[in-house]
Amino acid sequence: MSKSLPYSMKDVHYDNAKFRQRSCLKLITQSVLTSKKHDCTSCSTGKFLVLVMIGGLVYLMLTHASSSDSVGRIAKDMGTEAGDHLITNGSSSFARFWRKPPRLPPRLSPDEMGSNNSSRHEAEKLNVASKWRARQQGVRNAFIHAWSGYKSYAMGHDELMPLSQRGVDGLGGLGATVVDALDTAMIMGIDEIVSEAGAWIEKHLPERINEKGQVNLFETTIRVLGGLLSAYHLSGGQQGKNLAHKGPEPVVYLENARNLADRLLTAFTSSPTAIPFSDVILRDNTAHPAPDGLSSTSEVSTLQLEFNYLSSLTGDPKYSTESMKVLEHLKTLPKVEGLVPIYISPNNGEFSGENIRLGSRGDSYYEYLLKVWLQRRENNLTYLHDMYEEAMKGVRHLLVRKSSPNGLVFVGELPYGPNGAFSPKMDHLVCFLSGTLALGATKGITKEVAMKANLLTFEDLEHLKLAEELAKTCIEMYSVTSTGLAPEIAYFNVEGNSEGAADGGNKSSKYVHDIVIKHADRHNLLRPETVESLFVLYRVTEDPKYREWGWEIFKAFEKYTKVGSGGYTSLDDVTVLPPRRRDKMETFFLGETLKYLYLLFGDKTVIALDEFVFNTEAHPFPIIKGSSGME
Repeated sequence: MSKSLPYSMKDVHYDNAKFRQRSCLKLITQSVLTSKKHDCTSCSTGKFLVLVMIGGLVYLMLTHASSSDSVGRIAKDMGTEAGDHLITNGSSSFARFWRKPPRLPPRLSPDEMGSNNSSRHEAEKLNVASKWRARQQGVRNAFIHAWSGYKSYAMGHDELMPLSQRGVDGLGGLGATVVDALDTAMIMGIDEIVSEAGAWIEKHLPERINEKGQVNLFETTIRVLGGLLSAYHLSGGQQGKNLAHKGPEPVVYLENARNLADRLLTAFTSSPTAIPFSDVILRDNTAHPAPDGLSSTSEVSTLQLEFNYLSSLTGDPKYSTESMKVLEHLKTLPKVEGLVPIYISPNNGEFSGENIRLGSRGDSYYEYLLKVWLQRRENNLTYLHDMYEEAMKGVRHLLVRKSSPNGLVFVGELPYGPNGAFSPKMDHLVCFLSGTLALGATKGITKEVAMKANLLTFEDLEHLKLAEELAKTCIEMYSVTSTGLAPEIAYFNVEGNSEGAADGGNKSSKYVHDIVIKHADRHNLLRPETVESLFVLYRVTEDPKYREWGWEIFKAFEKYTKVGSGGYTSLDDVTVLPPRRRDKMETFFLGETLKYLYLLFGDKTVIALDEFVFNTEAHPFPIIKGSSGME
């Protein structure tokens, strides 16, 4: 019992004694023993009172007996079951007269009550934790199954075709799945896979980097370079996390990363402007633009996290210098309320066309404005945060709309610029925005902590609100289909403009008339953007609904995309049952989708959002302290 409480155990014992049953003999005895000062039977008044009490008792007994007889006569006259009931009750009247008063339960002290509540709360917390550990283990098992298919039929190839059980090289032949999946295996603690992937990298990747031909600058940077750098840190390189207990020495990953980056730098140095060419020939150390001469805005602006971190590790500023020139140049170009077209020319450094969207070719430009600033906050790159804030205002003003009839918030497109018609089209890729908005609002700490410290501005709260609304919309893009898996692209009916009646197949969905899925857009590529945002939103808001939503998505992947012989496959049509399958397991299913689900279901301190920044392929890099290796 706490001494600070005014309520004591003496009070408790007293209260409990009031409800302790005592015999009639004990009552009389206690009464006699406590009557020390006066013998009430020794005086005439006392004798008179005793006689009155005895007479009263006799009268009461006779009255109850008479009542019983009356009840019996009435019951006999009724001759019914109800009468029998009255006889029974009537005969017990005298017993009821002497019946003991009901006992109330003893009172608990405040400390005991607090202890019981605390015990129940702890038990509930243990049950919840156990549930999510089991679900996290389910994701881990799925990763092992995906890897087993890849290892059996496609080891060393970029990707697995699980239905035809063979490998395919669509990303330059660098074994992209091996490198993309490696840090996921490290985070999950699957030492056997870490050992297998690490051994392949040590033995085969140097030769591949030196001898392979054309690769895409963007895809190779985010998947292969990013995967190598993250693996270096997580295996203990430069006082990293050391999550890996198997595999080669960390320096193996760093050496391959540096060799690859030296060749990729050619895309920057060969260009006449700050905008790099899109393709590199690895074995020749040459680079050239895409056939139409243009680069994607998102691709040229989504290289900086990787090159910055490499400069930090090696102490050589050239990687950071070349990549940051792109963002410095983009800062000077005209924009539409912070929004930019999706194409840019490396030949003249200008945007091409007017198409503005946050889907393909535009998405990660906005993501990296925020993340590069977070990665290098100590370098005072405030222009990046300013560009991000301006762009989010533009998104809210020009691109955010609500669907009809039920008001889902979505982000559309301006295919012909601000003066052209608005398109209610939203790629699944746009679902990254929820996580980015939440991350930008709190900078990785929880909303509760940020609120207590008075760190959130009105704009931050608006961004959080929009993040949660968009997450809801992205989840409904899953729920509206027959399979529970989202299409690649969705359209939204808006008031005064219906996109048609091609729904997702789930007629019971509340939003079946809000979301339109056209025939060409019904495929699912095992994409990660929605689960990525669920992961960030759960870390920031601590709302368990985001975990539950993620679990529903995972169950749908298990049910419809799992291939018995190993691996998972993309789908051709998510609106029909059974869904038609596409025969492709993208590298990002292991590198991103399963990683984010695993982290969503796990301990919130693992890869903390205020200590790490994830590149656009879900490879975590530690936030850079100081300016080591920077310009």
